[in-house]
Amino acid sequence: MTAISDKPLEFIDLKAQYAALHDAIHQRIERVLAHGKFILGPEVQELEGKLAAFTGAKHCITVASGTEALLIALMALDLKPGDEVITTPFTFAATAEVIVLLGGTPVFVDIEPDTCNLDASRIEQKITARTRAILPVSLYGQCADMAAINAVAARHGGIAVIEDAAQSFGATLQGKRSCNLSTLACTSFFPSKPLGCYGDGGAIFTSDDRLAQACREIRVHGQSGRYHHTRVGVGGRMDTLQCAVVLAKLERFPWELERRHQLGRRYAEQLAATPGLTLLAVRPDRDCVWAQYTIQVDARAAFVEALASRGVPTAVHYPKPLHLQPAYAAWDRPDAHPHSLRAAERVVSLPMSADLSDAQQARVVDAVRAALSR
Repeated sequence: MTAISDKPLEFIDLKAQYAALHDAIHQRIERVLAHGKFILGPEVQELEGKLAAFTGAKHCITVASGTEALLIALMALDLKPGDEVITTPFTFAATAEVIVLLGGTPVFVDIEPDTCNLDASRIEQKITARTRAILPVSLYGQCADMAAINAVAARHGGIAVIEDAAQSFGATLQGKRSCNLSTLACTSFFPSKPLGCYGDGGAIFTSDDRLAQACREIRVHGQSGRYHHTRVGVGGRMDTLQCAVVLAKLERFPWELERRHQLGRRYAEQLAATPGLTLLAVRPDRDCVWAQYTIQVDARAAFVEALASRGVPTAVHYPKPLHLQPAYAAWDRPDAHPHSLRAAERVVSLPMSADLSDAQQARVVDAVRAALSR
């Protein structure tokens, strides 16, 4: 693997990744341009096979985006208006958006304060006769406590569990890959994700043959054969060109995962004793692919400004829980979920990508220490 050179600091360095994969990406794209099968071309099936093998899930169904993956997964479960889906308020809007679009009711459960993932111990008290699914988010690249969540679901008659793995593709829990930990799993290939394409894309994973077939039909307008519509569906296919890009990136992905692990460990080692900073916990039975390297600080606005003055970009994932968002406020009290409320005030993400050099990371660490020593 080519040595990582020092470059201007970016939050996520997609340009450096492209430079490293230039030839492989162009070869893959040119192959698609030559055969002309831009929708459901051979690269789609090839990618689905390789992603299923990587995760250990029996089926992979590529779709148009991570949001579309969540929507189709819920449609495959035949979510009806009024059905309840238990999920976290500390996530991107897409997680709850798809529930509401289908007429379902999002039921929010607070997070673990040290991981920011859904607190499995709080789920049982929210289960009712209308609960149709549990939708945890594997946030920042670390799997939620899927074993405990699955156990709760099993105790209540086998409620379906959908892992929102938009940020955790490549992570493991108890030796199993994210996207192979529940009834269904959905990931995103948005460019900034651990494994991204050059536009929108996503995938659904399951080992249930019936659900896999339903997802495949739903993504092509509910067709089981040409012009034979067995169910209501959507136009949810992932373009062949985007599959070609992910196939090229998949060759380098094991190295990128190891590099992310190295960078995550180094951030933790060098920032652990910094006053005024709280690191997120990584549970001993899992690893984290650090889709974002997120920390918690007080006086976040001043901290972000101090880093910006040193040329260090940051981002906030997420500044307002969903139950405070106008579109979702009807489903909970504004003072509910105190851990989510506190995290939303304190989380901030630092530069992280496999192509972040050691020198660049040292620059980030120096800027963080300087900002917190004021």
